[in-house]
Amino acid sequence: DLNRAGTPLIEIVTEPDLYSAEEAWQYVTEIRKLVRWLNICDGNMEEGSLRCDANVSVRLKGEKKLGTKVEVKNLNSIRNIKKAIEFEITRMIEELEAGNSIKQQTRSFNANNDTTFSIRDKEEANDYRYFPDPDLPAFVLSKDYINNIAAKQPVLPAALIAQFQEVYALSLYDATQLCEDKLTADYFEQVIGHTQSYKSVANWMLGPIKQYLNEEGIGFENMQLAPEQLAALIQLVDTDQVNFSVAAAKILPQLFKEKTHPLQIAESLKLIQVSDTNELEKWIDAALAAMPDKVSEYKKGKKGLIGLFVGEVKKASKGTADPKLVTQLLQEKLK
Repeated sequence: DLNRAGTPLIEIVTEPDLYSAEEAWQYVTEIRKLVRWLNICDGNMEEGSLRCDANVSVRLKGEKKLGTKVEVKNLNSIRNIKKAIEFEITRMIEELEAGNSIKQQTRSFNANNDTTFSIRDKEEANDYRYFPDPDLPAFVLSKDYINNIAAKQPVLPAALIAQFQEVYALSLYDATQLCEDKLTADYFEQVIGHTQSYKSVANWMLGPIKQYLNEEGIGFENMQLAPEQLAALIQLVDTDQVNFSVAAAKILPQLFKEKTHPLQIAESLKLIQVSDTNELEKWIDAALAAMPDKVSEYKKGKKGLIGLFVGEVKKASKGTADPKLVTQLLQEKLK
């Protein structure tokens, strides 16, 4: 079976310095992000691109010597890594509290009931009987060669998160979400090449765009929205030509389907925001006339009803009424 012939293997062995299933889960999550970020592999554990075995041991509090370790295999997802370690920790503690000893063994994880079972015992460390292959010469990588490769690597997620916070004044949450994968981070940087509304770009990417992709079952790698289109849409909203909810609900879906300027779509669908006070007052007067009881309640102190009136005007205008101006005009009328 030569199905892995020619496939490079990277093996990472940690020191025994992870102290919980949660830490191990977070560690492997970061490794997966890293191999994807650097385009080493797709990091899919279910397909074997990324694999993990867990060595688990427990010891009494204050004890310096490590306990007998058990190796757990067949961990085909990050979630199962956490479940397997949690089960093993509980099992070992129960064994020791019952007065039994822990056997050094290899166990496998059963995803059907979230338990582990013994595959084989290890009475002593394996002797794999490795020896140098006489037909393979020594493979030596010079420091210059390694440094040259290191210099060509992209900025890693942690550094980019810090950069997004410092340069673009994004919150830690927004910066972290944008750096979940390299495609998303790269797209953000492409969009801000066309606009300086950094926070708006983050809001759109983590809000309406993410929601649309999820609903349509589209992966980010297959997204058809050009960076300059998103920047132009944000410009329309920021300059009050179109309000946010209309832009997200009606213009954005069209941009995924056609390579056109968002202003053209807004104009063709008659979505340009109305700021003409005469037109707005017609809608406002109609809304107030239809709800005399609510108007009376508002004037008696129920100021929260202003949202109801604004909503009715937006409904009458099919979302094109400028909500800020509508609110201002309503407050003046209802004094």
